[in-house]
Amino acid sequence: MKFRELSISGAFEVTPQQHGDPRGLFMEWYRFDRLAEVVGHPLRLAQGNLSVSARDVVRGVHFADVPPGQAKYVSCVRGAVLDVIVDLRVGSPTFGQWEGVQLDETDRRSVYIAEGLGHGFCALSDDATLSYVCSETYNPTGEHSVHPLDPDLGIKWPADSPQLSARDAAAPSLAEAIASGLLPDYAACQAFTESLRTA
Repeated sequence: MKFRELSISGAFEVTPQQHGDPRGLFMEWYRFDRLAEVVGHPLRLAQGNLSVSARDVVRGVHFADVPPGQAKYVSCVRGAVLDVIVDLRVGSPTFGQWEGVQLDETDRRSVYIAEGLGHGFCALSDDATLSYVCSETYNPTGEHSVHPLDPDLGIKWPADSPQLSARDAAAPSLAEAIASGLLPDYAACQAFTESLRTA
């Protein structure tokens, strides 16, 4: 299992070592101890989700209030997606920047996304299936969105006609989210992460 820190602090790409023979294959998809070494604290597994999307569906950009936030460990178990991490932490050196990682059923990479970061993806195939575990359970009053097609974010979604949910289509722009005080604060996110490391 190899870990690569992305350009946004708190986000990592995880590449498993696959062991295959004519019968099939085996791999370690997640290791709490290895991930904890890299991020500095264990990932609390509070909820597991499965998402199935048609080609060109874009979901996100979603984030949660910090504290407690919602860290995610995301994998694509069928098909392929472009998984996108957006730094929505006001005051962060990389605020407003994004990075994409292709997740698919071939390389079977995963991404770890820390509390305070935005997350979205675009399905590159029909029936693209994401499996992800979260550090906190769903909290409808503490979870929010930023419009995924906002030109200020400039995300290069690989879809000619992105399909959005009604919720995502009605999400505020980055500028609107800043003005309303909706976005997480970088210093608060750093303090929360430090509290996890010392707990």
